[in-house]
Amino acid sequence: MSSRHAPATRGLIYVVVAATGWGTAGAVAAALYGRSGLGPLSLTFWRAAGGFALLLAVRLLRRRPARGVAAPRGAAVRRLLATGAGLTLFQAAYFCAVRSTGLAVATVVTLGSGPVLIALVARFTMGERLGRSGVLAVAGALGGLAVLVLGGGTGGAVRPAGVGLAVLSAAGYAAITLLTRWWGRQGVAGDPFDTSMWAFGICAALLLPAAWAEGLLPHAAGLGRTLLLLGYLASVPTALAYGLYFAGAAVLRAATVSVVALIEPVSATVLAVMLLGEHLTAPTVLGTVCLLVGLLVADEVRGMRRAPRRVVVVSAAAAAGSPAAVRPGRESPRVRESRRR
Repeated sequence: MSSRHAPATRGLIYVVVAATGWGTAGAVAAALYGRSGLGPLSLTFWRAAGGFALLLAVRLLRRRPARGVAAPRGAAVRRLLATGAGLTLFQAAYFCAVRSTGLAVATVVTLGSGPVLIALVARFTMGERLGRSGVLAVAGALGGLAVLVLGGGTGGAVRPAGVGLAVLSAAGYAAITLLTRWWGRQGVAGDPFDTSMWAFGICAALLLPAAWAEGLLPHAAGLGRTLLLLGYLASVPTALAYGLYFAGAAVLRAATVSVVALIEPVSATVLAVMLLGEHLTAPTVLGTVCLLVGLLVADEVRGMRRAPRRVVVVSAAAAAGSPAAVRPGRESPRVRESRRR
């Protein structure tokens, strides 16, 4: 392998590992429900708090100890608060959807609806044109949602309330993406790593009262297993996945990142069927395929509209895990687009 292609190959591996890790977050949440005594809000709190602690440790190690981590001020604080609030909605609603309607449907609906909501809102608030491909993406996603709700609920595999929670999660992701796109155009978006780190900290702080009321501490029975899974949730699909995605997306084409990102919903669906025993009916599979096609088309449309110059904008901390991802964009020469779970 030539040294010229080594960075791209390494970046591809990073993004694949990150997307796969994000796909496991919902599976871990589903495994923790019931036995641990933890609900979706407390799980989201522990994920955010643990992720913030690990990302902060990485940031401190990356800089000289004397410098430490500078605290944001002024307008930067307001931007971080907005990002943290969107992340809270994104993550908490996603874990609620997983408990309500299952891992596979919750993940696909969240990730499939997000780009569609972004395209629609950007059309009316930022004057961005949809074009034929954009209309096709929106139609595919809406058709997939309709099939899931109207056809998937008959077998008990899909619950409309859970689908609604997944769409609410996608709205949180879309809000962060649109805000950071706007900030990027104004040239005021901050460092993507620092933004994600502080957003997780704000998410944990916002969720603490609700998580406390729901039940913050796990049951004593099976505590070792619970702590192991919580540690995995905070480290692999959160701190590690975001770090790898930032590094990998910096050297990959937007189209490549978009396609590889589909590993997240696919891996989540495989885990749901193979490990959690979720049953996917024919309407559920059809609706899932429609949503994934809409997601792919929407990503390709965004990729074609980007200028060759690489930039970064942080969106949802992604992933569903989602949920910040990093993608090349055109908003500002100082930032790179990031999207969950």
